[in-house]
Amino acid sequence: MKNYIYVFLISMVPLIELRGAIPAAYIILGENPDFNLPLAYIIIAIGNMLPVPFIFFFARRVLEWGKDKKYIGKFFTWCLQKGEKGGQKLQAKAGRGLYVALLLFVGIPLPGTGAWTGTLAASFLDMDFKKSVLAVIGGVILAGVIIGVLCTLGFGALFGIGV
Repeated sequence: MKNYIYVFLISMVPLIELRGAIPAAYIILGENPDFNLPLAYIIIAIGNMLPVPFIFFFARRVLEWGKDKKYIGKFFTWCLQKGEKGGQKLQAKAGRGLYVALLLFVGIPLPGTGAWTGTLAASFLDMDFKKSVLAVIGGVILAGVIIGVLCTLGFGALFGIGV
């Protein structure tokens, strides 16, 4: 049970998310053959998706709240400007395919992409919550498949974890 909680918590950490939790699950599997990898994948996906509603509904509000504060104002303002500018670029390039673009953004396992960043972008663009969540779920599944294949082929070290 401890190992499942471990990968669950890893999957919730920003920037690490599923991309770090799956290689960790493969390491655990190597040390414990009784570890259920398909169950771990489900737990990791749930952990990666759990923060999404909070990010969508509250992250922008927190940034708006903090932009006028003495110590954090400059950073929060920078985050807001960066998010709005990035969102406008994505929207201009994607056009009507915005939700597909969001799915691919979350699903391609590169630094700075993932459920946290994709959800924040959707919030900045005032995208529909349900459609955004479906796109992020699709992206998480895509990222899980890509990372799983890479780990199975022995490329887990690409993610900073020796598998």
